[in-house]
Amino acid sequence: MIHPIFMTVLRRPELLANHLANYAELVKGELAALGTALAVRAAGAVVALVAVLLALGLTGIAVMLGFLHGAFHWVLIIVPGVAWVLAGVGAALAMRSTVKGEVEGLKDEVQADFNMLRLIKEARHD
Repeated sequence: MIHPIFMTVLRRPELLANHLANYAELVKGELAALGTALAVRAAGAVVALVAVLLALGLTGIAVMLGFLHGAFHWVLIIVPGVAWVLAGVGAALAMRSTVKGEVEGLKDEVQADFNMLRLIKEARHD
């Protein structure tokens, strides 16, 4: 006796072709979203690196100017502070998780297909 899935594929091959085409479209969409997320992470890492280097330099200059003038000015904290905030934002973008959210749709679809195959197998044996 031939399994019902194989009989369906033999009788209506366009169903399998449509199903595989839908899988290909889903994978294509997931890869595009993953590529975009990875590009955002890379840009965040570059921003964080440049901002940290700038912040370190500006902090050093602010400390030297503070000691040189012997007086406190808010601008000596604000200017390096902006660079430190930019470094934090860049680091937050660079450390975001991208893979888990992008793969969930594909995993759910495959799991649904396996569940359907199990149901067909159990119904056949009953």
